[in-house]
Amino acid sequence: MKNRINRSSRVNARRQLRRGFSLLEVIVAVTIIALFAALIAPNLLRRLGGAKRDQAQIKASAISAQMKTYLAESRETSLGEDFNLDVLVTAGYLESMDDLLDPWGNRYVVLPGTEGRDFDVVSYGSDGEPGGEEGSESADIIGGKDARAKKRDN
Repeated sequence: MKNRINRSSRVNARRQLRRGFSLLEVIVAVTIIALFAALIAPNLLRRLGGAKRDQAQIKASAISAQMKTYLAESRETSLGEDFNLDVLVTAGYLESMDDLLDPWGNRYVVLPGTEGRDFDVVSYGSDGEPGGEEGSESADIIGGKDARAKKRDN
C-alpha cells in the first residue's frame, strides 16, 4: 500500500512538471515584454540617430583634412569650381569611394566655405536633401558641425 501511494505521488509530481504555462501567464509575460520594448525603443533609436550624426561629423572632418593636405601637396591655393571628391581617392588620400559616403549612404558634397573657411564638406543628413529640421537626422552636417553644435557656439 505504501508503495502504491509513493508511486501515485511521483506520477502526480511528474504531471505537475510537464504541465507548462497557462495561456493567461503567457499573455501577461508578452504584455510586460511589449511594455518594456515600447519604453526602450524610442530612446534606443534616438541614440542610434545621434551616433550616425557624430560619425558623419568625424568623417566630414577627416575628408576636410585630406582635402587640405591635397591642396598643400599639389601647391594649389584653392579648389576649382569643378573640384570632384573622387580626386582624393585616385590620388591616394582616401582608401576607397566608400569613404566619400556618409552613414546614410549619400555622398559628401564640397561647397564654398562659410565662417572664414575655404570650403565646407557637407552631409545632407538622412534625407540626402539640403536643409532639414535642426536636431533631427535630416539636418545638414557642415564642415564637421551640425546645427546643434552651431547653437552651442553662439
